[in-house]
Amino acid sequence: MGFPDRIERTVEIAHPPAKVWAALTTSEGLGTWFGNQASIDLRPGGDAEMKWDEGHQATMRVERVEEPKIFGFTWNIYGLPDDDPRRTYVEFTLVPDGEGTRLTVVETGFSQLPDELHSVAFEGNTKGWAAELGELIEYLDAV
Repeated sequence: MGFPDRIERTVEIAHPPAKVWAALTTSEGLGTWFGNQASIDLRPGGDAEMKWDEGHQATMRVERVEEPKIFGFTWNIYGLPDDDPRRTYVEFTLVPDGEGTRLTVVETGFSQLPDELHSVAFEGNTKGWAAELGELIEYLDAV
């Protein structure tokens, strides 16, 4: 495949890993910076869901939990019907950096999409992660 399959973003956050971890892995955190409402069963195989006031929702399956270093989940792909079994994998890696945290998010799995859906999903999520990580930092600075 000639399509990009991986989105990767790294941000330096001026908060300790424990605080960043809570923002990524709790209903309160996810439902504030990422969605407008969230639920999460924080264990491999656990279900998670986020809802937005605009009527969108995302269903996720928790795949990896290594507190406070790695959190990973799969979720439905933008542009596909909700019942489509294809998913992308999102993984957050937290590394202590002085008194703060270096957070890297990687999303993979876009190469499974046909041409007409790949660019919509890949470009949409590339822009989405840039915006969402900014919202994460704003949330952490406010709490």
